[in-house]
Amino acid sequence: QVLLVESGGGLVQAGGSLTLSCVASERTFSSYRMGWFRQAPGKEREFVATISRSGDRTYYADSAKGRFTISRDNAKTLYLQMNSLKPEDTAVYYCAASAKFALVVHTSHYNYWGQGTQVTVSS
Repeated sequence: QVLLVESGGGLVQAGGSLTLSCVASERTFSSYRMGWFRQAPGKEREFVATISRSGDRTYYADSAKGRFTISRDNAKTLYLQMNSLKPEDTAVYYCAASAKFALVVHTSHYNYWGQGTQVTVSS
């Protein structure tokens, strides 16, 4: 069982920045591919970014490319640096862990989820 706890959400003006963090309880954190997803009111949860176990490979949704950066460290923490935020980025952001080695972007491929952190971008 991997427990994930996100933090760093909040209210920010359009064009601003936020950094989300996700701390994992599992000492084998490096054994999991990690990802960030988001869910806006009335919409399905969608993929944002994912990072390989070693942290050397990343992949982003088109909506995140060039603005968001996913990273991880050896202290069991996952990050999402978000720049140039837009009102359409408003959502609850979730971190997730996948036991799969391959690049996966669907929610069904992620085994563990955090409780989410709210990001609100005002115009």
